[in-house]
Amino acid sequence: MSIETVTYGKITWTNIEKPMAEDIEVLRRNYNFHPLDLEDCLSRIERPKIDEYEDYLFIVMHFPVYDPDQRISKPSEVDFFIGAGYLVTVHDGILRPIYQLFDDCQRYERTRAKHMGRGASRLLYGVIDALVDYCFPILDKVDANIHAIEEEVFTEDMRRVVQGISTIRRDIIALRRIIRPQIAIVANLEQKDRPFIREDLDVYFGDIVDHLNKAWDILEDHREVVEGLSETSDSVISYRINEVMRILTIISVVLLPLTLLSGIYGMNIYLPLARHPLSFIFILGLMILVAGSMLFYFKRQGWL
Repeated sequence: MSIETVTYGKITWTNIEKPMAEDIEVLRRNYNFHPLDLEDCLSRIERPKIDEYEDYLFIVMHFPVYDPDQRISKPSEVDFFIGAGYLVTVHDGILRPIYQLFDDCQRYERTRAKHMGRGASRLLYGVIDALVDYCFPILDKVDANIHAIEEEVFTEDMRRVVQGISTIRRDIIALRRIIRPQIAIVANLEQKDRPFIREDLDVYFGDIVDHLNKAWDILEDHREVVEGLSETSDSVISYRINEVMRILTIISVVLLPLTLLSGIYGMNIYLPLARHPLSFIFILGLMILVAGSMLFYFKRQGWL
């Protein structure tokens, strides 16, 4: 069993980490929740949504958690049941803000008074606000990764630069997929009146919407920067490939007449100077002269 509760006045916060069937059965006995909502708590593939009933709301939200091994942000689901006098949170236990806030409410009277003293809806706001604020350090991590790539984009190790850009782009796509649906969820809490959510909280939920929109704008800026870095790296790679091809072409052109001369004088027929004792020196000098003349011409044309 992983159910913990904390009570302040008439408000009860029930927190469930890594839910199992036994935990859901406890909720089934103690609350009048819809069976489908309880089943959703055991599923890790639910999309963000709000299911509204006469006496409670069931809310599914996702928040990012950075995976340092795969270097990508992954969604962590949090399920909320909120009604008159209670809040139930169900999650996988890896989101630090929610279990830290619950632990503080258990330990400190002042924290309980702050978050639970104005009703369950005020507590819901406090939990969501802490989880949204948790997104910004992850966005700062993305920004730091982008700056690191900017410093390396003109280095010789372009393979690492391309890999870094691809990793950051994948992380931004994952964050966009996580954050965008949450804006509509919180906007719904802000705009629609419900009997068990205080009317004066619309301003507070509006503030969370502003934070989510700010996070979205930051992701848009990051996406544009990464696209620019990708175009820059492509240009640098193309330039270096052209430089290599230019050098190889010059080498091929220089070797062509030398190969022709060596091929002619390698034939088993009578040729000028073929029987002269210094023929090798003469032919070698001729080859050096031809190669030098071609390199001098290429230099004057600015090709070298």
